[in-house]
Amino acid sequence: MQSSSQTSNALPLYLQISELLIRDIAAGRLIDGERLPPERDMADELGISIGTLRKALADLTEKGLLERVQGSGNYIRQGRTQESIYAMFRLELLSGGGLPRADILSLERLRKPDEFPDFGKSPEGTRIRRLRYLNDVIIAVEEIWLDGDAGFVKRDLLSDSLYRFYQKHLGFWITRAEDRVTIGEVPDWAPEDFTMKPGTLTGFIERFSWSDRSEPVEYSRTWFDTNRAHYVQRLK
Repeated sequence: MQSSSQTSNALPLYLQISELLIRDIAAGRLIDGERLPPERDMADELGISIGTLRKALADLTEKGLLERVQGSGNYIRQGRTQESIYAMFRLELLSGGGLPRADILSLERLRKPDEFPDFGKSPEGTRIRRLRYLNDVIIAVEEIWLDGDAGFVKRDLLSDSLYRFYQKHLGFWITRAEDRVTIGEVPDWAPEDFTMKPGTLTGFIERFSWSDRSEPVEYSRTWFDTNRAHYVQRLK
């Protein structure tokens, strides 16, 4: 789980555990009908309290992903894993899985660069630059542009999941996305903590994201370390 360096914008711990299990279900690492270990063993393994684990399991039960049988245990039930906060997050550790989180590097409202593809209706956008982790492993840097008409973004209200922030504070939900995966040069603003130097060629993702509008409301660019993570798209 996260170290003592975790930022104040992190999700509540029980949601982190819930999301970790949801990602394992979506990836097939936890299968339908599988019985989870005893709660005390799970809590010890995850380094959390029994109370926090039970809140996470209750969240999974509410989402139809877990059946809790009195006197028998907790059983995985294949449900709608798209209800995951990170349903559209496609990067995983090479060993599989990993809980996404992020450190905010900068947040500014700026005029959209002329060389950018068209998205949204406003000439301005909110630019968010972040350092991405899976568990405590640094795996990517990303730059997200939210169309200016979508609302104003306050840094102190941001959570690890921008899509959750959009829903809770701006009143819309990202319903679909289009990814273009190629290679690109690590940008010159990448922090020293990132594992690759600026200018290095690595995995590159361009994403267009839509809410209920006809045009994309968000455009993002992600440079990820292919020695630590890979892009995964599962079709079910």
